[in-house]
Amino acid sequence: MAEPGLMAHRHRPLSGRDPNEAHRAATPLELLYDLTFVVAFGTAASQLAHYLAEGHVGPAIAGFCLAVFTAAWAWLNYSWFASAYDNDDWVFRLATLAQMVGVIINALGLEEMFTSIDHGESPDLRVMVLGYVVMRLSTLFLWVLVARHDPARAPAARTYIWTIGVAQAGWVAIALLGLSVSMVLLAGGVLFALELLGPALAQRRSPTPWHARHIAERHGLLVIITLGEGVVGTVAALNALVHTEHGWTFDAALLAVAGIGLTFGLWWMYFLVPWGEVLEQHRERAYLWSAGHILLFGAIAATGAGLHVAAYFLEDVAALSATATVLTVAVPVAVFVLALYGIGSAFLGQRDPFHLLLLVGTAGVLGLAVVCAELGVSISWCLVVVMLAPAVSVLGYETVGHRHLAEAIRQN
Repeated sequence: MAEPGLMAHRHRPLSGRDPNEAHRAATPLELLYDLTFVVAFGTAASQLAHYLAEGHVGPAIAGFCLAVFTAAWAWLNYSWFASAYDNDDWVFRLATLAQMVGVIINALGLEEMFTSIDHGESPDLRVMVLGYVVMRLSTLFLWVLVARHDPARAPAARTYIWTIGVAQAGWVAIALLGLSVSMVLLAGGVLFALELLGPALAQRRSPTPWHARHIAERHGLLVIITLGEGVVGTVAALNALVHTEHGWTFDAALLAVAGIGLTFGLWWMYFLVPWGEVLEQHRERAYLWSAGHILLFGAIAATGAGLHVAAYFLEDVAALSATATVLTVAVPVAVFVLALYGIGSAFLGQRDPFHLLLLVGTAGVLGLAVVCAELGVSISWCLVVVMLAPAVSVLGYETVGHRHLAEAIRQN
């Protein structure tokens, strides 16, 4: 008899995994799948930086939000499905491959989408939507198998099937009809609402057997991957500064410290909370927690884009002022901090006055960075100040906040 680890990957029914399985961790296939999102988030951040540097703020933000939602939403759906039903057979592997192809197609369509929005034309969503539909139809196919193989959760599977199917038909119609930007945003908002409603309805009817610590690990891993944009942005900014100033300077060293320090600070903030333990206690609140990560992923990627904008500024090719350039980093950092506190507060049911104090301190640090830019302080020093924003929460947690968090977890 073959050892379990050496078994062939024959097709097996999708009957659901044990939600209390010991030592459950991300699989090599999931890690490979995640790598495609380096391209998705990297392309979106690059386009955001390009249009922000040109001063085209509206098209930059609109295109970036659309790009991040499609990528993040497809990733969330795959990860939740895999946590409950990944049986590692050849069918699941090929369905994952299809989703990976869809991610790449989606990323390839981002440049045309941004350009068309910037020109005020009907958004060119054809390639982008094709990639998104490929991703979502692969998930729909897997839910069809669940409906056949897992009678207890067939009602949930059918809810996923019709919501995903209707939404994809709507996206195809939007891509082909050549609607105006305002109409695309309106119709897209309706479809996004339908996509978000699907899991809420499905899990209420017959919850799937997802694994709390596995889900927490999966989200944390994508946070780390997205933080890579901060490293890329730092390298781009350093490259611009070194070549502009003809070698390494004190400003270049400051910029290295600021970019990597900011990335490290955001990482430290996110992993202050033992999300796996909290998810085990409150499975009913997991959907809100997971959906909130769309904001976190977007804010992290946008922070990396802001560092790219700083590179454009240092190369003297940006249309933005120094103050506006600092804001391209400070604003997404603020969004990240607010989103993380909001998710934690809603999830733990915690209303801690100490959190308000930390938020005020963080706002003060970010405001100081903007004031410094307005007063003519160099971009590098301003970004060093921005770097200190996550440190407010980290220091607060390490000194006092960890006791507040432990008490909140005990009470819940």
